[in-house]
Amino acid sequence: FMGLFDYESHYAVYESGAFYRKHVDALKGSQNRILTTVFFLNPHWQTDHGGELIIYDEDDSQLETVPPRMGTMAIFMSERFPHEVRESFATRISIAGWFRVSYATHGF
Repeated sequence: FMGLFDYESHYAVYESGAFYRKHVDALKGSQNRILTTVFFLNPHWQTDHGGELIIYDEDDSQLETVPPRMGTMAIFMSERFPHEVRESFATRISIAGWFRVSYATHGF
C-alpha cells in the first residue's frame, strides 16, 4: 500500500569518535525515500561504546534510543522522524537503507 518500488543501501563504518548530527533522510513532500532501515552488525557491542541511534518525533522529543547491537534493526518513516548517531567509542558497523517509490508511478 505504500508504493515501495526500490531499495538503496550503504555499508556504514563509524570509527571511534565518529557521529552523525540530527537529520531526516528525505525532504518533506519529496516522496523519494519512504522508509529508512538501519541494521546493526556489531557482535560484541558494549553500552560504554556509545554509537546509539537516537530517533526523535515530529515535535523534536526523543522517541527511541537504539543500541547498535548485532541483529538489531530500526525501521522508520524517512521524512517524518529526525535521527542522529551519538558519538561512537569503538568501530560501529551498520547497513543503512531506504525503500523508495517509483518515479514513474509518482510522476517524477
